[in-house]
Amino acid sequence: MLTITRKLEFDAGHRIPDHRSLCCNLHGHRYVLEITLEGEPIITEGAPDRGMVMDFAQVKALALAHLVEHWDHAFLVYAGDTPIRDFLATLPNHKTVVLEHIPTVENLARIAFDRLAAAYNHHYGATLKLKRVRLYETPNCWAEVERPVN
Repeated sequence: MLTITRKLEFDAGHRIPDHRSLCCNLHGHRYVLEITLEGEPIITEGAPDRGMVMDFAQVKALALAHLVEHWDHAFLVYAGDTPIRDFLATLPNHKTVVLEHIPTVENLARIAFDRLAAAYNHHYGATLKLKRVRLYETPNCWAEVERPVN
């Protein structure tokens, strides 16, 4: 098996409501998302992606459609953070994404993995698997989720 990795970046705001530092305030990050896929190169004669595990343009297109476009320049808010959720609702045309979990980088990485695994498996079937999602909240801090070994 081979692995390929595609990196994308997006900006989003959040807050960690019960945190005991500045992270309890509204703030934002330049997130970096690394998507690692595992598979074998395509061998179909004449296929435009022959020799590739998956065309990097398609890796990007699926990530944009299923995750990045939804979160980019949005405020990611925990459903239970009622004061902030109510405040954001007063802002006309504000891009708010309500999540069932507190938007820590750990939870965001898990959500990203689940959404992207479904997207890549649906489009490419059993020969391609999402191996890992790594989500950087800062250049020095990240969380990653990896597919369990079967």
